[in-house]
Amino acid sequence: MSGDTAIKVEGLSKCYHIYDTPRDRLKQFVLPRLQRLIGKQPKQYFREFWALRDVSFEVKKGETIGIIGRNGSGKSTLLQMICGTLSPTGGSVETRGRIAALLELGSGFNPDFTGRENVYMNGAVLGLSTEEIDARFDDIAAFAEIGDFIEQPVKTYSSGMMVRLAFAVAINVDPEILIVDEALSVGDELFQRKCFSRIETIRASGSTILFVSHSGGTIVELCDRAVLMDSGEKLAVGMPKQIVGRYQKLLYAPTDKRETIREQIRQMDEHAELHANTVEAGARQEESHGEHTYEPQENFDPNLMPSSTIEYESHGAYIDSPAVLTLAGEQVNNLVRGKTYRYAYTVRFSKSASNVRFGMLIKTTSGVELGGGVSANSPRESLAYVGAGSSYRVEFRFRCALNAGVYFLNAGVVGDVNGSETYLHRLIDIAMFRVQPDTGNLATGIVDFGCYPEIELQQTQN
Repeated sequence: MSGDTAIKVEGLSKCYHIYDTPRDRLKQFVLPRLQRLIGKQPKQYFREFWALRDVSFEVKKGETIGIIGRNGSGKSTLLQMICGTLSPTGGSVETRGRIAALLELGSGFNPDFTGRENVYMNGAVLGLSTEEIDARFDDIAAFAEIGDFIEQPVKTYSSGMMVRLAFAVAINVDPEILIVDEALSVGDELFQRKCFSRIETIRASGSTILFVSHSGGTIVELCDRAVLMDSGEKLAVGMPKQIVGRYQKLLYAPTDKRETIREQIRQMDEHAELHANTVEAGARQEESHGEHTYEPQENFDPNLMPSSTIEYESHGAYIDSPAVLTLAGEQVNNLVRGKTYRYAYTVRFSKSASNVRFGMLIKTTSGVELGGGVSANSPRESLAYVGAGSSYRVEFRFRCALNAGVYFLNAGVVGDVNGSETYLHRLIDIAMFRVQPDTGNLATGIVDFGCYPEIELQQTQN
């Protein structure tokens, strides 16, 4: 393993034996040995379930890697083997550095021990001496915010209290590698934000982070790269925005199309993604260097087209002709901050549908969702019925409150399919636009909140 590599996973596989009855488990323990002794081919009394199959990737020191996938895709199994709490059937894992892990809720805690006792026990497991834990205990207790419950048995804790204490221990041992499963979803919003803020601090210090989440926005916001897992297989590794888009396409795919989409994801060319990133980065660089002295004018650039578009499988609806328009109806993709525009598209229905709603979303180049809109707040307020062969024009007006940069647009339509609401069609990154620089603009960041400074001299010193 090279010196700049923190985690190396090579050909990792995990197979479980599934027995239909307890009797089959006993047969497997006894009969194959007897069959070998008498020269017969041993019979297998179990079915194989491969939780992971031939997974390989590397994580560089200081990287933050997100792992995303459907339930049962092998994410937690992978993390357990990297942490060493689960033995692989095949392959190998190499790590370099102290690992702190937050896996299953309360894993590693003794329910009969108090919170304080569990802190010392977990700290010892992670390689800290009693003196080191003494020095950190107040910080751990303060971060967990469970008050006097720190002196009570863990079995009396709520799920939220347990995850607070577990995370407080994990992030206060100065980990070189931090591994976090979906456990953070248990905490309330304030605690989640506190955890993510601390993760960002750990990341800034140069630690390596492996992060599992079902939240695409979290993966995009926190991670440098992402890994897409499905059915125990590593389907793709790449930029978080692209990987999350593929995950969402797979998640909403009809069952009969899922294997086809899996194969498409496997075969996607990494060079095409790199080219797309280069084009988008070039557009951003062009904006950052363009200190224009003239008044920005809206216009249409035919070369400003997305190359990262992802299309969901259709359930009888087809989105067509998405475009950003001025209020007068002129198509544009170079916008002026502060003006109002129309985002319009057409939806054709080849099948009838019920409870239909339309939507749009604006994102940054890294995939962070900035905001959007829907045509109805709930299925009860949506179009109750749409006939086959009908066509609808959908239009959303939005005020461009964004600072200079390149942004992407989604378009989607949802409705009832077999009694549950799902996407009838969705296009990710189907359109893009550039907000032009304004030399008189004092706003910073992505969104212009209309912040204006007022500075007043209070006093002077003689």
